[in-house]
Amino acid sequence: MSKLGDLGAKLYRGEVGYDFVGKRFLWYGVSILITITAIVALAVQGLNMGIEFKGGAVFTTPKTTVSVAAATEAAEKVSGHDAIVQELGTGGLRIQISGVDTGAATDIKQKLATDLKVDQAAINADLVGPSWGEQIANKAWTGLGIFMVLVVIYLAIAFEWRMAVAALIALIHDLTITVGVYALVGFEVTPGTVIGLLTILGYSLYDTVVVFDGLKEGSKDITKQTRWTYSEIANRSINGTLVRSINTTVVALLPVAALLFIGGGFLGAGMLNDISLSLFVGLAAGAYSSIFIATPLVVDLKEREPAMKALKKRVLAKRAAAAAKGESPDEAYEAEDGPQVVAQGRSGRRR
Repeated sequence: MSKLGDLGAKLYRGEVGYDFVGKRFLWYGVSILITITAIVALAVQGLNMGIEFKGGAVFTTPKTTVSVAAATEAAEKVSGHDAIVQELGTGGLRIQISGVDTGAATDIKQKLATDLKVDQAAINADLVGPSWGEQIANKAWTGLGIFMVLVVIYLAIAFEWRMAVAALIALIHDLTITVGVYALVGFEVTPGTVIGLLTILGYSLYDTVVVFDGLKEGSKDITKQTRWTYSEIANRSINGTLVRSINTTVVALLPVAALLFIGGGFLGAGMLNDISLSLFVGLAAGAYSSIFIATPLVVDLKEREPAMKALKKRVLAKRAAAAAKGESPDEAYEAEDGPQVVAQGRSGRRR
């Protein structure tokens, strides 16, 4: 068995574990710091909205020997606006000019053909009005709102309202970080970005539901035992699914990283950048929030209940009594609770 597989088995059986829940205030602090950084970046730098949202023109040329720098200078000169030029894998250029009036597009196309030494008929021109981008943005916000509402309703029914609230906070956390990274990096926000943002919500929710499912199973009839507190069972649920979450995230990140760094970086494929950056950041943030944010938040909400407070008091009192007698906790539980209750408590790490 591989080292990772062996570690996963030990985590699954509860032989080893990390106190994620016990250090939750550290994770909260890290998340708050990252979130504040993202919000400040968004407020100071703002988002670099693509022409799909601002309106403008995109000219795609055939293969040319003109460099990107020279093409950028020529496009800005003939249009009077800032231009973004990308070299395509075919050897052609993608010239994006925001704020261009549709009536001036033909004149710009003619001048670009002359400056870039290509046939005017071979240049493809796509004109985008700002109203189209506004419609896309409104539909994206509507879809996001509907998704959030459905998620809260489903989790409240399948699990409980505390888990629904924690999952919603984790999703907002992931979106905020991803949008903040876009503001810091300066990548354009395009419809591809919106698709990527909506996609990561599913990945983030998947990891969270896996942990919640283990927590629901492990905390069944929790008040009938005195072996573990709710927070300890929650921590066992996280550890029991830790390797699975890591494997799932790594497998998902590898192809996305290839799209981002190879497809977007070396091949200059703009749409790949738009989708892959949001996926890459969102997947990483989703895995983090599922482990370090969502479940600890459930613990904080759950342990406010009188029943959970009473349980914690009984568990600690029993451990103190066992320590006073010089007994180990396992011996005390075996003697007083019996093997059936002990086995029930161990089911908290079963997947």
